[in-house]
Amino acid sequence: MSAATGKNYVVEHMEPEMGAWSTLEYIAIASETAAAGRGSVFYLTSLQASLAADLPATLTEKLGESFVATTKDVETLSGVPKHRVCLLDPQAEKTLAPEDGDVFDWFVFGGILGDDPPRDRTAELRKYGYTGRNLQKLQMTTDTAVRVTRIVIEEKKKLDEIPYADYPTLQINKNESTEMPFRYVKDDKGTPIMPDGMMELIKLDADKSLEDMF
Repeated sequence: MSAATGKNYVVEHMEPEMGAWSTLEYIAIASETAAAGRGSVFYLTSLQASLAADLPATLTEKLGESFVATTKDVETLSGVPKHRVCLLDPQAEKTLAPEDGDVFDWFVFGGILGDDPPRDRTAELRKYGYTGRNLQKLQMTTDTAVRVTRIVIEEKKKLDEIPYADYPTLQINKNESTEMPFRYVKDDKGTPIMPDGMMELIKLDADKSLEDMF
């Protein structure tokens, strides 16, 4: 199932539902994997059967050689040599480096990034015995973690060479702002890279929070 020349990015979906935030993040990962054009594949694994059968249209449009959605977990995917798998683990002793692209072909992410406060849900994947690498200390959203990993592995940049926006403050409206508790990658304009539609979702969530006060 692996790409002939590219890398494989596996996100184990660890929730019983497909939330709006996760959907936008998965769309971003699928789009960027396809756009990279290196033969890489994004695997969305461990989906409940009902989710796999009813993925949002914006995700199913990405189906093809660069995107695979499955109810299987990473352990039961065929053609995955264990010694070539890297688990992105905040507790790993070693930090991801460009040379890891020569060692690993599969990079596994779980419901482990983007939680505030962070939960050690990596333990559910750690039991498989994969070699671990960290992305330094600050929490990232799942799409950011995959984006950073791709930059390091495919573009051969060191983690410290990537421009970051840490805990950026987003302006909701002229009177209200919110600080995001995550690290993001900056684009060439210095703006945190977020999935399309994420700002609108953040604003909507902020409006709901205000409504809950009354």
